[in-house]
Amino acid sequence: MTLRLQPVQVGTGSYDVDGHLVFADGFLAAVLVQLSGFHEDLAGMWFLEAGFGLVSSATQPTFTDLDEAQTWIEQRLAHAA
Repeated sequence: MTLRLQPVQVGTGSYDVDGHLVFADGFLAAVLVQLSGFHEDLAGMWFLEAGFGLVSSATQPTFTDLDEAQTWIEQRLAHAA
C-alpha cells in the first residue's frame, strides 16, 4: 500500500485550515487538519477531520506529526488485507 499526501486548505469553519488529503493506492482515505494556535497545547498537532472506510473512527484522534498519522492510517488499512 502506498500513501500519498496532497496539501489542501480545508474549510472547517474554524481557524484550522491547513490540511492534507490522504490517498491510499489512489483512493481518498482521510482528511487531516493541522490544529491552529486556537487549540493552545494541541497547536501544531494533526487531527483526523474525516476518515473513509476502514479509516473512519468514532473518536477522531490527534497526532503529533504527519508520520504518526500515516502510521495510524496504514495500520487501519492493514486490517483489510
